[in-house]
Amino acid sequence: MIKSKICDILGIKYPVFQGGMAWIADGKLAAAVSEGGGLGIIAAGNAPAEYVREQIRIAKSLTQKPIGVNIMLMSPYADEVASVVIEEKVDVVTTGAGNPSKYMKNWKDADIKVIPVVASVAMAKLMQRLGATALIAEGGESGGHVGELTTIVLVPQVCDATELPVIAAGGIADGRGVAAAFMLGAQGVQLGTRFLSAVECSIHPVYKEKILKANDLCTMVTGKRLGHPVRSLRTIFAQNYSKAEYGGMPDEELENLAVGALRLAVVEGDIEKGCFLSGQIAAMVKKEQPAAEIVKEIMDEAEPILKGAISWVE
Repeated sequence: MIKSKICDILGIKYPVFQGGMAWIADGKLAAAVSEGGGLGIIAAGNAPAEYVREQIRIAKSLTQKPIGVNIMLMSPYADEVASVVIEEKVDVVTTGAGNPSKYMKNWKDADIKVIPVVASVAMAKLMQRLGATALIAEGGESGGHVGELTTIVLVPQVCDATELPVIAAGGIADGRGVAAAFMLGAQGVQLGTRFLSAVECSIHPVYKEKILKANDLCTMVTGKRLGHPVRSLRTIFAQNYSKAEYGGMPDEELENLAVGALRLAVVEGDIEKGCFLSGQIAAMVKKEQPAAEIVKEIMDEAEPILKGAISWVE
């Protein structure tokens, strides 16, 4: 069985994180992943603090194993959620879409393990100086907010630049991706899109069907003009947004165009107004299955690949 340093640090069986997908990664999904031996993560997204508190309590009612909360630092509720994770004694906090510097001391004082998502070497070095437990190096293949570098380029650079355990994210869907991440120097992986197919994932059936029927060219990136690029499925909404983005629409109108779009996709399956976040690996997601089965399956696939990784070299 593959076991790395991050397993010992967090007290988990497999070095597998479930990505913090806004309005998707709720307490039920997080608990299922943690019960399966990985680290389930509740997504705070733009949700109010009390919603996050409720999801934490749901997860804790379903598992005694470690769980995490992902805090999107652009959220207007970030300050409140930063306090809720302390009050609810969350095991791990991951962060995205911003710099968590102002919260780090309070989280560490509360014995919370802080694992920021980074998209550059500079941010990785800063997070190490501030006392992060580990880092999630996320490449632009992932769904949601994305950076410029690909996973295969970013991960080894972050591994070389810091002494922290690195979790690879972006473009990982199966054991081959897990094995590749470990060969790059990572000590764990984070999967988001793959868990959209989990039985415990409560996205609208239309959303799940679109993931299961996706092809290799199913995603696109919008939002670069505003400095917040986002990868999603190539839907009517995404294509219309792209036209508006490069058609001269004022910034404020463009921002308003996306308000509530993710929730419309997740809750209502609205293909005209909903933003269906997805990584590039959607085409590799072939079936719906329990979250625990996904965790075990990808690790079982990765083990023989890693064992035989250099067997053909003379």
